[in-house]
Amino acid sequence: MNVRGLAAQGKGSDLVRYSFERREVRPSDIAISIKYAGICHSDIHQVKDEWGGSRFPMVPGHEIAGVVSAVGSSVTKFKIGDLVGVGVFIDSCRGCASCQQGLEQYCENGMTPTYNGLERDGVTPTMGGYCDGYVVDENYAVKIPENLELAAVAPLLCAGITLYSPLKHWQAGPGKKVAVMGLGGLGHMGVKFAHALGAEVTVLSHSANKEADARKLGADHFVLTTDAEQMKAVRRNFDLILDTVSAEHDVNNYLGLLRTNGTLVVIGLPGVPFSVNANSLLSGRRSMAGSMIGGIAELQEMLNFCGEKKIVSEIELISADYVNKAYERTIESDVRFRFVIDIATL
Repeated sequence: MNVRGLAAQGKGSDLVRYSFERREVRPSDIAISIKYAGICHSDIHQVKDEWGGSRFPMVPGHEIAGVVSAVGSSVTKFKIGDLVGVGVFIDSCRGCASCQQGLEQYCENGMTPTYNGLERDGVTPTMGGYCDGYVVDENYAVKIPENLELAAVAPLLCAGITLYSPLKHWQAGPGKKVAVMGLGGLGHMGVKFAHALGAEVTVLSHSANKEADARKLGADHFVLTTDAEQMKAVRRNFDLILDTVSAEHDVNNYLGLLRTNGTLVVIGLPGVPFSVNANSLLSGRRSMAGSMIGGIAELQEMLNFCGEKKIVSEIELISADYVNKAYERTIESDVRFRFVIDIATL
């Protein structure tokens, strides 16, 4: 398959037009005509090689929404014309304990990333979704409900599942008080999901101008974290806190907001390690945990839930020519709340 896309040719370079070939469609594969691709902040980290190990040329993108354009001879889950999504990974070892439990994102032999990695043969580079076509094993794609706006579905494949998974794991729902730290691409999905699950939702933000958006998205309360009195008023208040903040911050200030047996889940990726005061945990038998995306079954569960509740991401749809400017604006947190590339503009 000949594919047109956008690629970074080297560390920190602008994305430019790039043509390449996908593998042939094998018996268990589907081919996807990509319609929309979300921009995740991790795409920017990888292009800038801020995490190390970046491979160039790199076609980023792991929030992929499109239409099945071809199916392999043994495919049973999809047919041509189906709406389909691909998220952060496209394969895993399939045999380890995590894979056997449907937790492929924690594959003990390493999941295969949608881009900036190698396929299971250890040789073929993976190229992401900023392009017009993808080929993937049917077991690593998911069906998209037809009643949802396809462009606004794309960010659900990463930002959405990243928040849905911990909310389900820690049983957010009626009678539970959930706080979401940060109201960006990740946080706004946490608010939508926690509200839809029936929890009492609070947004914790250092930006007073985020309150109107927080309440519009479903938050019951808003706490300005720079206001000491507001923070004091919610001490020992929450069952679950979802920390989506990627900037450096003192996590001890938030652990104290947990009730006895409460949990703070780290979702964002700050550039420096946390320094945790043991008493922040001991004084309430509190827990601090981490969570990363979700497995394929949970990804499908989330999309089905979104179809039922009519939940999508809040997006700004852009042309392919705008992507480098979108990267700049994402770094400056100047997006409400997720950029999505219209692949037709390639």
